[in-house]
Amino acid sequence: MTEILFFHVTLAQAAIVLVGGYLLGSIPFGLLITRIAGLGDIRKVGSGNIGATNVLRTGKRHLAALTLLLDAFKATAAAILATALYGHDAGILAAFAAFIGHLFPVWLGFKGGKGVATYIGALLGLAPAVVLVFAFVWLVVARLSRYSSLAALVATLVIPVALWIMKQPEMSLVFAVMTLISWWRHKANIERLISGTESRIGDKG
Repeated sequence: MTEILFFHVTLAQAAIVLVGGYLLGSIPFGLLITRIAGLGDIRKVGSGNIGATNVLRTGKRHLAALTLLLDAFKATAAAILATALYGHDAGILAAFAAFIGHLFPVWLGFKGGKGVATYIGALLGLAPAVVLVFAFVWLVVARLSRYSSLAALVATLVIPVALWIMKQPEMSLVFAVMTLISWWRHKANIERLISGTESRIGDKG
């Protein structure tokens, strides 16, 4: 089988899973769910983001939870479907494409979410046990700092290392790239963390 970089997939297979994964990942569940619920355009609320955190700012926790699950599971579904069709390496590519689709959906002018839920969903579809590592790091950092954003940022730093230790070099590299992109998408949060103005877990308003 022809290798695309170090992935054991053909060019045609790579094209199929990348396009399919991107389109699946680009479904803006946060926007769709809030509109169906009669809450209008979520992009006009809070940070303007389409992810679960901003949906939570509407005060509808169940809608935020549903958004979180669907944003995660679209990457999980992409990984599982691609793996079933063409193998594990194809699943890695599909999960990455779903992550990119969530961050840069063509339907919304390439302005999407920040990708944490989709990052977790990609892990769930490719290496379910590593989700526990993410959850553990997130919980520890969140408990100590009370910053949800900081907890997510630290957790995404740990995941590529964990995958490397588990002798998954291809996944480690892909998730390292996803981590860099996620950090870039969180640049406003990072600036607020540095200035001490980031909202803490449990803060009102």
